Amino acid sequence: MRDLAKLSAAAAATAVLATTIVTPARAATTSVPATAPAQAAGISWRACPAGPGVDPRQECATLRVPMDHRKPGGPAISLAVSRIKTAKPATRRGVLLIIPGGPGSPGLNRPSVQVGKLPRDVLDRYDLVGFDPRGVGQSSPVSCGLEARDLSVTRLKPYPDADGGIAENLAWSRRIAEACARNGGPLLRHISTRNEARDIDRIRQALGEKKISYWGVSYGTYVGAVYATLFPGRTDRVVLDSNDDPDPRRVARQWLANYAVGVEDRFPDFAAWAAARHDEYGLGADPAALRRTFLDLAAGLDRRPLPWPGANPEVLDGNLLRETLLNALYADANFPMLATLMRAARTGAELPPASTPPAAVMQNTAAHAGATMCNDVAWPGSAGHYQRQVKSNRAAYPLTGGMPVNVGPCLFWPFEPAEPPVRVTSRGPANVLLIQNLRDPSTPHSGALQMLRAFGQRARMVSVDSGGHGVYLANGNACGDRAVTAFLTTGHLPRHNTTC
Repeated sequence: MRDLAKLSAAAAATAVLATTIVTPARAATTSVPATAPAQAAGISWRACPAGPGVDPRQECATLRVPMDHRKPGGPAISLAVSRIKTAKPATRRGVLLIIPGGPGSPGLNRPSVQVGKLPRDVLDRYDLVGFDPRGVGQSSPVSCGLEARDLSVTRLKPYPDADGGIAENLAWSRRIAEACARNGGPLLRHISTRNEARDIDRIRQALGEKKISYWGVSYGTYVGAVYATLFPGRTDRVVLDSNDDPDPRRVARQWLANYAVGVEDRFPDFAAWAAARHDEYGLGADPAALRRTFLDLAAGLDRRPLPWPGANPEVLDGNLLRETLLNALYADANFPMLATLMRAARTGAELPPASTPPAAVMQNTAAHAGATMCNDVAWPGSAGHYQRQVKSNRAAYPLTGGMPVNVGPCLFWPFEPAEPPVRVTSRGPANVLLIQNLRDPSTPHSGALQMLRAFGQRARMVSVDSGGHGVYLANGNACGDRAVTAFLTTGHLPRHNTTC
């Protein structure tokens, strides 16, 4: 979402944060010998392949782990791991593992991204470690081999039809689940948050660390919370940034539902920004007028979509505008893009260029996301349940059009969850710092409060008076950044929950 031409591509990439199942061509098993033994410990580092944004200090390695951790002697898969070692070994404390979001986001090159942002005091104390989660990127990737039509961003997040009907969503959900059952391979049923946490512990062992510090962002907060619950004695300093609600009864269903809350929390920031620039964009002179403009424009596009070559679908309809809004709310820097698109759609001007990410990337990310969500927890099995939910949600949260509670592939998923969801608890050391924006469109503050309650006295939370998704060194403020840096360098939690 760095420029207008990338709005739809960013929307597509973020769409798979929470609703489907796909990825690049049957790679689930092609590089995984069926009887390869899992590696217990030790990593052989090598130079990472050169590429855009890859720091020359970053090293890469491949770690073998069980496909099914309950059968450690069975088939194994590969995890791609990376690191940038601290430049000051004399002050080294250990490793700081960066847990990516998603589900379905890669993390192999996160050390290269963060080494230029993290304060020197942190870099002096930690080797930065990244990884692609199982099924993602270079780590034995999965794919369901979906048709191009099923990679539409307004299907990957399940926006209902303009009238609120869900018949098309039901048909799409069935196609996705059947494609995954047919093409996903054996790894697909072993993708879950619990297994990602187990993989992290295998990484810890291979690195030779008794304890591990980590920084989880977005979905990575839930992964980090699950790890801290399963392996509390192996955690050192834990930072969870932009927190998911860990409700074990709902898990990803709650994350999706929270989009409705988060967008409502965040929209006033955009509305105030655009209203202050009414002379430029003409969208309304006050925040209330901005809200009316957006809702009226979305409803008009529901009735008469505009051609938008390069998008998927290649029309700007009301749902694609709603999805673009959600993604634009991730950072204030996106506000001009959204306002420009809305102005063009209202005035009949030429729409800005649209683009979509490569199909292989969408396939991989969506397959992993869907597998995680469906394998973590059982979902309601009645189409009528979802239709009722959509009707009430559209009325209560019109900005998101009923998408957050709509049906998805989990209704027809071919596998039952192999294990129950992990219930995050207060058992373990007091070494967890939560950092959270007050107005996050994706992981709202209300969900972060649930994470805080689950951890009890193990955790403290710093709430940051900012909008957007991502806090530390991102959309936060200097006060919030100082709190995280101080914790990583000293290990001391704030005495009380606080607001910056």
